[in-house]
Amino acid sequence: MQRKITLIGFVFLSWLIAAQGCSSQFYKKNGEVYDSWGICRTRAQGEDGYFQIMPSGFRPVIVSESLGKSDSLACKWGKELLDKFPGNDYRARKIFEFVKNKVGYIHDIEQFGYQEFAQNADELAHSIQEGSARGDCEDYAILLATLYKMAGYRSAVALIPGHAAALVYLPGYRKSNVSMELGGEEGWIWAEATGKNNYLGWTPPRVLTSSVVAYEIKEAEEISLVSEPSGELIKLKRKAQRIPPFLSFLFIILMFPILVRFLRSSLFR
Repeated sequence: MQRKITLIGFVFLSWLIAAQGCSSQFYKKNGEVYDSWGICRTRAQGEDGYFQIMPSGFRPVIVSESLGKSDSLACKWGKELLDKFPGNDYRARKIFEFVKNKVGYIHDIEQFGYQEFAQNADELAHSIQEGSARGDCEDYAILLATLYKMAGYRSAVALIPGHAAALVYLPGYRKSNVSMELGGEEGWIWAEATGKNNYLGWTPPRVLTSSVVAYEIKEAEEISLVSEPSGELIKLKRKAQRIPPFLSFLFIILMFPILVRFLRSSLFR
């Protein structure tokens, strides 16, 4: 049986910024990291935050760094997925599975050394291409919202306290445990690919007891930079993925007999 949620909705005009895709440079100022467009990657709040969360609402400005440009890798993939997979529901599931299988979940502090660090859709897409894509909830939401939009769907970014996910408009979709209404229209589906057992339409229980706001991505408008980049120029490096303790222990157990044989053969030559 489906539960029904009515979302607080906003309209997002997905801006086109002169230079699209990956930020070529990052700047550090007052302990925060800013990209080439003057958007703060380490903070979601405020006029220059990557989600521009303010008392009046929010808008996921970081989506605009990739959306709607021909040289955007994420947008190119979205268009290719539109051509490759027929059928609305089937294609939507394929896009969801693609992101779920290609991106590994990791906390920002473990990957970048910051409590928060948002990646835009192209940065994550290029990491997928290199076979090293990792991110947390906002990264999944940004990439999914971009892919869905470019693959012919209406999409949105949804927020609950401390969490983000994508939404895709799929009226009549039967594999969702929650029915969502945005802007007076029912048929919005929760898309959260952060867990390997998640499926398109699965909605976490905490969403049912939280205040949910959503921002639909619509037509594009060209705008200037949020602010001029300033501060110390830095080179951002992702931390190497650590081997889980259990796997390290297993490696030692497996290697121990080999090491013993090697030492014995060395001693008794």
